[in-house]
Amino acid sequence: MLRLLAILLAATIALPVSAALTLPATTETPAASEPVPAIAQEQDPAGDGRIAARIRGIFSELPQFGAVTVTVREGVVTLSGTVPDAEAIARAEAIAGRVSGVATVENQIRRDLSIERNLSVLGQAAEIGEKALAILPLLAVAAIIAALVGGFGYLLASFGFVWDRVAPNAFLAELIRTAVRFAFVVGGLVIALDMLGAGALLGALLGGAGVIGIALGFAMRDTVENYVASLMLSLRQPFRPNDHVLIDNLEGRVIRLTSRATILMTLEGNHLRIPNSQVFKAVILNYTRNPQRRFDFELGVDADDDPRAAMALGIEVLGGLRFVLENPAPAARIVNVGDSNIVIQFFGWIDQREADWFKSRSLAIAGVKDALEEAGFALPEPIYRLRFDGRTDPLPIGRSPRERDEPRKPRKVREASAEAEDIRPESEISELVEAERSTDPASSRDLLDEGRPVE
Repeated sequence: MLRLLAILLAATIALPVSAALTLPATTETPAASEPVPAIAQEQDPAGDGRIAARIRGIFSELPQFGAVTVTVREGVVTLSGTVPDAEAIARAEAIAGRVSGVATVENQIRRDLSIERNLSVLGQAAEIGEKALAILPLLAVAAIIAALVGGFGYLLASFGFVWDRVAPNAFLAELIRTAVRFAFVVGGLVIALDMLGAGALLGALLGGAGVIGIALGFAMRDTVENYVASLMLSLRQPFRPNDHVLIDNLEGRVIRLTSRATILMTLEGNHLRIPNSQVFKAVILNYTRNPQRRFDFELGVDADDDPRAAMALGIEVLGGLRFVLENPAPAARIVNVGDSNIVIQFFGWIDQREADWFKSRSLAIAGVKDALEEAGFALPEPIYRLRFDGRTDPLPIGRSPRERDEPRKPRKVREASAEAEDIRPESEISELVEAERSTDPASSRDLLDEGRPVE
């Protein structure tokens, strides 16, 4: 009976000890409220081998731990060898400490300071070369496809006769051809990058191109504005070659319209380049579109003369000039009554195809002036009366009282000498423009189209 009690007591004492032997070991720091796990009093001789095998198996799957050696004795793990960087040393220790049954970790790993390991270019050169060789066939196929798509775009854009029929002018046709080439080249690049699996790179390139485009748009605002103005002028066709125009205060005959500027030849024979952005916003006066053009001038007669008689005489003289048109008929009107004269403005119309405007106006002024003077009309200068004191009579200024009282004798108006004058239109500048357009190769790039109506 006593022997049976002794056996039961021994079994009861042995249960806690065996339970303690099965508690897992861990290197993780327990929570503050949790008790630190105890280290077993005895170590299973086969347990060290299992721990070492487990750690070596984990390290074999991680290339950076290929040179690490693992030894285990009594649950103590000793790590030695080399790794590429300091972070790998701490990581190896953390991995080993998490294995069940490890009492502690003795970390003797050192960083590999060899040049081949630390120079990334040298260390990865072989790997990069292998990847490049592997992707080379796919890269060649992608490049060929991109070249074929872009080449087809260039071939399609080279059919100039098609785009010339589609577009209203050469400038717009060239713009369409450029857009076609650009679209096919971009499409070829998109296909090639998609084949290479570089869709993210394509998105980055397009985003960067958008930002760069906005920046260039602000930086080249004047250039873009001028380019758009050239397009609008080529569509509107506001003038023809050799037209006599006044653009704001710049006068001359049109030589050509290019994609950047409008070229004029001034009346002095000089070349004048006006940016198309300025031409598009300017007020344009075209003297050539209507062959009939009016000239006008002012003459003053004495305040004592009859202005209606002077107007009738001037109209009669203008009507007698061979270069003045009958329809519209010459006209005159009083524009101002001054202190000493009455200002009359005379009008006459000419046909610019037969008479020069400047010559006609000059001869008309001379003819009307001579006729008024011969008819007894005075063309006075400004007159000032001076009075020195109240006892002095007014000075006799102008014609004497006797002359004013005498009836005026009509004088015979001499025939205008304009009949013998050369009034043909000046052609020197026009001939220079035509000669330059026929000999200058740049005329082939002229955006003016004589086959389209003028706006």
